[in-house]
Amino acid sequence: MTTLRRETRETTIRLEVSASGGDIDVTTDEPFLTHMVETLARYAGLGLSLEATGDLKHHLIEDVAIALGLAVAREVPTRAERYGWATVPMDDALVRAALDTGGRPWYEGRLPSPLYEHFLQSFAFNLGATLHVVVDRGRDRHHVVEAAIKATGLALRQALREGDRVFSTKGSVRLDWADEEE
Repeated sequence: MTTLRRETRETTIRLEVSASGGDIDVTTDEPFLTHMVETLARYAGLGLSLEATGDLKHHLIEDVAIALGLAVAREVPTRAERYGWATVPMDDALVRAALDTGGRPWYEGRLPSPLYEHFLQSFAFNLGATLHVVVDRGRDRHHVVEAAIKATGLALRQALREGDRVFSTKGSVRLDWADEEE
């Protein structure tokens, strides 16, 4: 389990996340953000407790994604499957997501909501993941965004699964932070 508290003049976020699963309890100032974070956690198979408040919708959505990405990054097993992908149909929407947790941050995707496109980009970059989201079709913004979150969650669930080896031709990457005690 990883615990993180992130505070700025704009937002206050406290979260606990576990890649091993568990309860999901999310409280934010934005009901749709709450719904999307709960959905991401459920489809990813994460245990999550999150409390977040903010001054503006944009700041809150971005900062929650940053904190969540940082915390999930600490939960990636050394022998993670690393890659995941999913296609989610949701009424009129059909959305695909492909994810690599190999430590190379990138985001490609177009959503009908710049705020939730930015959410996924901030999440991917802070997770240290490559995330591609492709919207094949969809008219209802809510359905497209929710299908993108669900597809990302399912892809993350696959990528976080513990495998029997390090899934990279270069082996595992070791980082030694000078400010952390051994």
